[in-house]
Parts: sequence; C-alpha cells; structure tokens
Amino acid sequence: MPAKTIKCISPVGGSTYAERPVATGLEIATAFDAARRARKDWRAMTIAERAQYCSKAVDAMLAMTDEIVPELAWQMGRPVRFGAGELAGFEERARHMIDIANDALADIDPGPKEGFKRHISREPLGTVFTIAPWNFPYLTAVNSIIPALMAGNAVILKHASSTLLIGERFQKAFDNAGLPSGLFTNLVLDHQKTADIISGGLADMVCFTGSVPGGRQIEQSATGQFIPVGLELGGKDPAYVRHDCNLHHAIENLVDGAFFNSGQSCCGIERIYAHESVYDDFVSGVIDLTRQFVLGSPLDEATTLGPLIKPAAADFVRGQIDEAVSEGATAHIDPGKFAMDAPGSAYLAPQVLTGVNHQMRVMTEESFGPVVGIMKVSGDEEAVGLMNDSDFGLTAAIWTEDADAAQTIGNQLDTGTVFMNRCDYLDPALAWTGVKNTGRGCTLSRIGYEALTRPKSFHFRTNTH
Repeated sequence: MPAKTIKCISPVGGSTYAERPVATGLEIATAFDAARRARKDWRAMTIAERAQYCSKAVDAMLAMTDEIVPELAWQMGRPVRFGAGELAGFEERARHMIDIANDALADIDPGPKEGFKRHISREPLGTVFTIAPWNFPYLTAVNSIIPALMAGNAVILKHASSTLLIGERFQKAFDNAGLPSGLFTNLVLDHQKTADIISGGLADMVCFTGSVPGGRQIEQSATGQFIPVGLELGGKDPAYVRHDCNLHHAIENLVDGAFFNSGQSCCGIERIYAHESVYDDFVSGVIDLTRQFVLGSPLDEATTLGPLIKPAAADFVRGQIDEAVSEGATAHIDPGKFAMDAPGSAYLAPQVLTGVNHQMRVMTEESFGPVVGIMKVSGDEEAVGLMNDSDFGLTAAIWTEDADAAQTIGNQLDTGTVFMNRCDYLDPALAWTGVKNTGRGCTLSRIGYEALTRPKSFHFRTNTH
C-alpha cells in the first residue's frame, strides 16, 4: 500500500508545489524517544550554552533568505517584495527571547527568612509539540520553538500542509547550528496522527496556532493527559478612529493593517469604527489608498497583494461581501479594476464596505481576507461597546493623540493587546495572548517562558539546633 502523502498546493497556479510522505508510527515514536533522551543533557547545559546553539540556528535561517522568499510566494502567496520582512520579524523575536532567557528563567527569591534557604526554580516541561499555521509560518513557529529550547525543552514541529517546506527550513537551520540530535525534529503529519500524538501522551505541552475548530480538536485530544495547551485561534480585530487622531497616519496604517498578507493575519484589522466628525474623510482616504494595491502573481516585484491561500478561502470572503451588500452595505472598490480577481480564483481584490452593522457576518465572523467594514460612531462609549461585541479578543487598536483616553478605553476592552496608533504587530517584549474564542495561554515576553516551564520550590531548613 503506497504511503500517504501531504501536498502543498500552490495558490499561485493551483499546482502541487511540494509533496512529502506522512511520518509513520515508527518514525513518530523514534522522534519522541530521541527527544526524551536528548533533553536530559540539554537541560543540564547553562542557558548561555543553549543560547549559542539557538543563535547559530537563527544565523543559519537568515543565511537561507534568498531561497526562502520565493518559497514563501509559491507556498502561501506572499509577494516576494515582502518575503524578507517575515524573516526580519523572525529574527527580532528569536533574538529577544534568547537575550531575556537568563533573566526570565532565573530562580525566584521570595526574600529572607531566618533559619531557611528558599527559592523557586523554573523547570522545563519536557517535549513541546508545536503545531504551526501557514499564514506567517516563520513568525508563529518561532514564538514557541526558540523559547522552548532555551528553557531546556525538546521540540517536535508539525507545520501546516500549505507550508511544508518551512518545517524543513527549521530542521536545516538547527542541523547547521549543530543542535544535539533529537532536540528538534520536524515531522510531516496528518490530522489523525497529530491527534494520536496528543491523546497518546507523547507530548508534555502543545502549542497550537490555527482555527477555533482546530483548537477544539486539540483540547479534545488532550483530555485526560493533564498537559498544558497553548491556543492562539485568530480574531476579528477592531480599530477605533477617534475625533482627535492624526487622520493621515490612521488611514495609512489601517489600510496596511487590513490588507497586508491579503488580510490573512490573526491580528489584522477586520472592522473599523470611526468617529462621526472624521468618518467621511477617513472613509474617502481608505478608499483612495486601497485602490492603489496591485493584485497579481506574488513572484512579481510589482505585486502588493497576492492570492489567498486557496480558492475556497477567497470564495468564502466573496460570500461575506456579497451577503453584506445584499443586506444594504455599500462596496466601494470595483473588482473589475483588478484583472486577476475572478470567482473560483484564489486572487481576490481588496474591498472596503460601509453601511455595515453587527447583523452582518462580515462584521462578526472572522474573514481572514482582504475586506474591511467601517462603521460611524458617536463617541468612545459606542465604540467600546461595538469593539467588545465579538467572540474574539486578540488585539484592538485606538487612533488618538490622547494617551490618557487610550488608556481609559483600553481598560474597558476585552482583548489581549491594546494598541495606540499602530496595529498588526507583535512586540516580543510583551505577552502575546488573547481572550474569549481567541484562545488561552501566552507566548513571547518573560511571561511566555512561564508557560514553557513549571515552578519547583526549594525549602531548606538551615538551622536544626
């Protein structure tokens, strides 16, 4: 019987770009057994020694930039002019987490107590199973991989079928860095084998980035295993344009935040609430700037908007747009001006909608595509109510010149991150987390290290006389 394979179907033309056999049960068992054996010596190393290996792996990954950029375009449609940007973000996050590891993993001293010596150490969990998505395949994976290794864990990576080659790039980078054998392994897995790994107790933690249904499946598989599960499940991220904003800056940043990566970003802007005093000028500016996108092959340097990951994803967004228009919304961008846009195609023109409301799916259901709805609001209270009216809570952005007002509004928002005058960005010094259906857990920052370790208390009585 022929081995089952996983295919990467390129959104560029719909052909198979890469195909790999699914790991066998023996290969899976061997990988996890090797991880268990390798992590004993690894955890005994100093943090500085681990940092040398991880830093070399980052260097090795960056050395492959010229190969990686076109691979990204072929695998998931990112225009080549933006491909190196993801690797810059990869480096920023990796180096930050390496740099703070010594401090973040240091023993915690609860203070002096006569006759006792006490501290809390941070112990590695064991083997971390990272399940990474396709939309930002290097950035999302590095969030757990580097800090997990720095904390003394081993890592098994399962990457998305749409980005099969990214897992191989990680493997090559760690191999080139001389990482001890077994500490990092990339496995090609289908859904069933992924679930079997989790339910079979092979992993000591699961880090998953993906859809809400996918997150539910992960939790179900982990039932009874008593292992931590980190879930980052996307969002429907809002922005509020206050009356006192820098309008030009708001327009420029929000158009980028809504349409970069063809809108396929968990923390991309999917809905905007603009104060009535700036609403007309804001909408006009957004429409004008959106019309300047160039939809085309991601391999063309002139392209600023590539295809979605697959035709079905584009048709899903088309359905949201058509439904909203049928319910009274106004679509301001003529798809006919974008030659490659066509029903059944992965290529989809950007769209700006007004006259929208929260009875429309496009304002409540994650789109993950190049569409944004804009609503007029009378002030902060209305904006906060609408921003919180969502099943998701990853990020929320406020455009204002008043930091105190942003703080007051931010305190009322149900979200993991509050931005002022920026959006769609992860600062590795800050905790990356969410609320509601966005998931649970945390990556990045020193708090991210807490999620990848467990506390161990030492309570010594020193005076026994």
